[in-house]
Amino acid sequence: MPNWELKHCCDHDQGTFIITVAVFTVVILALWRTVLLTPFKLITVFLHETSHALACKLTCGDVEGISVHANEGGETQTRGGIYWFILPAGYLGSSFWGMVFILASTNLLTTRIAAGCFILALLVVLFVAKNWLLRGLCIAPVVSRFYHFSRSCLASARNYNSPHSSLCHSVYRCHEQLILCI
Repeated sequence: MPNWELKHCCDHDQGTFIITVAVFTVVILALWRTVLLTPFKLITVFLHETSHALACKLTCGDVEGISVHANEGGETQTRGGIYWFILPAGYLGSSFWGMVFILASTNLLTTRIAAGCFILALLVVLFVAKNWLLRGLCIAPVVSRFYHFSRSCLASARNYNSPHSSLCHSVYRCHEQLILCI
């Protein structure tokens, strides 16, 4: 007979993680039809279309273009490849990317690595994108991340006159933060 009491099923961190995901799920469902979630929906469309493109490339096809539209739609133009592999890749890929972001959020180091990979992908798409909405989606997170980097770099440079700091150390810290930023 199964034990449905769930005593001692999770430690404190696991329980906190499950509660956090549940709260975010309720908030997302409550705000789904509002303008507040539009940027996140567009990023999801971008990841959906990117998954189609990756599946096309993995099956030796050519990607002719990716478009993300303001009405939360998108399209990926492909030539060649295995279509029975490319077509479901959008939904499977969106789920995969969601899983990657959730798993990456459990640790500060993996969060930074995931953010760096995401920023790198956005920079690549910035130069490949053909429509301005997709370019705007790429520019905003990149500018935001480098703004936070420059603020922390300037803050460490201001501490140059303190007895425990030197200009060389400040430059090294800024370089170290840039690596973590990317």
